[in-house]
Amino acid sequence: MIRTLLFDLGNVLLHFSNERMCAQMGALCGKSADDIRCLLFDTGLQQHFERGAVSEDEFHRRFEQAVGAKVDLPALRLAASDIFELNTSMPPLLDTLKERGYRLVLLSNTCAAHYEFVAQSFDVLNRFDHHVVSFRVGAVKPEAAIFTAALEAIRCKPSECFYTDDIPAYVEAARRFGLQAEVFTDVATLRSHLAERGIDLPTPETDRPA
Repeated sequence: MIRTLLFDLGNVLLHFSNERMCAQMGALCGKSADDIRCLLFDTGLQQHFERGAVSEDEFHRRFEQAVGAKVDLPALRLAASDIFELNTSMPPLLDTLKERGYRLVLLSNTCAAHYEFVAQSFDVLNRFDHHVVSFRVGAVKPEAAIFTAALEAIRCKPSECFYTDDIPAYVEAARRFGLQAEVFTDVATLRSHLAERGIDLPTPETDRPA
């Protein structure tokens, strides 16, 4: 029997665009989106930020050094973080799960800037009983440390927890820790995955054919 549900953040609860992030950050310093993509991802800077190994001030310093220009920190934070759009089908599903007494836990690779922006801009995180986020744990999925932190947060046996994530490698890692897990593609498929585990949720009127 499922007692707890673990949810990824990006492209599950919220859609996001790295392309938009790179373009917006590049616009602040006269660099192309490709330039910023290389700076963030090819060097590992973004993952270090998500791991909590780099503070926001250090990220800012390295960014300015790499682009060869001074960049206002609040403007950089906004350009990097204003990239999210709510998956509007998810809050009603989460509300129903909460009403039925399930424990909800967030499990996400994210940096402090993105997490704080999402918390301030959307109320979806308020539905969760606990947040397991990489920059606090000091590890990123699919590393063992972040799944160990998740196992402590779920407050049930791993076999009594269902996890969904849009990245197959993370789902496979979760299964190795004994969690029931499925790849997230859309809310309708998620509902079918839950139904297979005895959690039948009503289909919202907006999802029903006319």
